[in-house]
Amino acid sequence: MSKLILFNKPYGVLCQFTGEPGRETLASYISVPGVYAAGRLDSDSEGLLVLTDDGALQARIADPRHKLAKTYLVQVEGVPDEEALAALRTGVDLGDFVTRPCQVRQVDEPEWLWPRNPPIRERRSIPTCWLEIVLKEGKNRQVRRMTAKVGHPTLRLVRVRIGEWSLDGIAPGEWQETVTAPGRKPGAPRTRSASRLQAPSRRDAALPKGYPRRRS
Repeated sequence: MSKLILFNKPYGVLCQFTGEPGRETLASYISVPGVYAAGRLDSDSEGLLVLTDDGALQARIADPRHKLAKTYLVQVEGVPDEEALAALRTGVDLGDFVTRPCQVRQVDEPEWLWPRNPPIRERRSIPTCWLEIVLKEGKNRQVRRMTAKVGHPTLRLVRVRIGEWSLDGIAPGEWQETVTAPGRKPGAPRTRSASRLQAPSRRDAALPKGYPRRRS
């Protein structure tokens, strides 16, 4: 059986088990031996990170050729108009590559979302809004580069889903371990348990399926 861990990575945590002195890493939260991150999430981004001890599964999750959708909630500066949203959907030329078509829609600020520490820097004269962006690729800082290209820099980025795995019920700094059978495709865990280093928080059961619940 392969191990698979779903971790809600807090802001500022490096997606590695070793790092620079004074920087938090995965080792600060996860004590399971032999697991490695399947893909990356920048230190200034938050949310779902999948770890596994199965090299083949790790490659399938991280490799864009397998077209595993990744869903992000993105707070941007300003309010994008339809032209900007259309540009994000159809593909943005970032110089070194053109992004693939993706799903983008404006959404309300999530009520369940935990406050970021530290808070984002907001300018009183410029409004912000939230976008839901679903990609089937994931190059270095791609979402941030995309929104900046259309004139709306990213202020906060939270990954909420990878394939069928989501942050549902996992508070920041917490993780869940699931066991997958050999050859079982990503997104179809056989079991799920609430094994964490920190004490579990209360849940808001009224939230839609597939989204994380508010941290109490």
